Amino acid sequence: MSPRHSALRPEPVTPEPVTPEPGRERNESRLGTLPPLPSWNPLSLWYSDGWTVTKRNLIKIKRSPDMLVFAVIQPIMFVLLFSQVYGGAIAVQGSDYTQFLMAGIFAQTVVFGATFSGAAMALDLKEGIIDRFRSLPMNASAVLIGRTNGDLALNAISMIIMMATGLAVGWRVNTSPPEFLAGVGLLLLFGYAFSWVMALLGMSVKSPEVINNASFLILFPLTFVSNAFVPSETLPTPLRVFAEWNPVSSLVQAVRQLFGNLGTAPVPDIWTMQNPILTVLIGITVMLLVFVPLCIRKFASISSR
Repeated sequence: MSPRHSALRPEPVTPEPVTPEPGRERNESRLGTLPPLPSWNPLSLWYSDGWTVTKRNLIKIKRSPDMLVFAVIQPIMFVLLFSQVYGGAIAVQGSDYTQFLMAGIFAQTVVFGATFSGAAMALDLKEGIIDRFRSLPMNASAVLIGRTNGDLALNAISMIIMMATGLAVGWRVNTSPPEFLAGVGLLLLFGYAFSWVMALLGMSVKSPEVINNASFLILFPLTFVSNAFVPSETLPTPLRVFAEWNPVSSLVQAVRQLFGNLGTAPVPDIWTMQNPILTVLIGITVMLLVFVPLCIRKFASISSR
């Protein structure tokens, strides 16, 4: 090579060492490291799954306002029918019939509102939605919890509308606010416990078309052979005995007591009527202890098919 070309050859350049900025070395050491996953215990997973299905059912109610309309229109019709048409012909000792009636209408509303769980479960089984839930990594009881919680929300909305209707026809609360809230809570809790009974019925029938007829066989004796619409002492002896031990009668009696609508009529000398609040709480506990495990077991057997 000529001296001319060798003079043009660039000299090798040694790169200067790069000094990292303060904190950069620490941050680069963490690149690619994911934050630790939260630790979920079984109770948290159960609550999360149940709340997710509950939100799904609440959104369904919001998108189907006709469901709410038909849920409250029947009790409103009963209020107007009994208070305005039959109220003058039905005498209640020591009380106005409208004051006597409303506790029975409230109890009927929450009991009839529990049928939505049974109908929804029967419909989900027919449409194959249960099979979709089975493919998801979720607790088996979450579907049942979501359904019964949806009934609870629907019953709460229905109660607000029914109380507004009662106030319009002359019904009044004659006790303190805590007692009034206790009465509302007792109604909603009883309706929630009864939703598990209807959910089991909905999973036991072969088609959703059967659930209405099957539920009426349970609902009509419980609501009409009771003290909801007439005093139980006016019934024939066999029906009177059934009414006095009917859990719906205890619920109605407890609500009348908490709302101050008992009047001056003597209370039947039966333990369930003398201690209606305790009777209802015992009934709620028994329904939950018996029907919640039965529902979960039934749902698990259906999902495993």
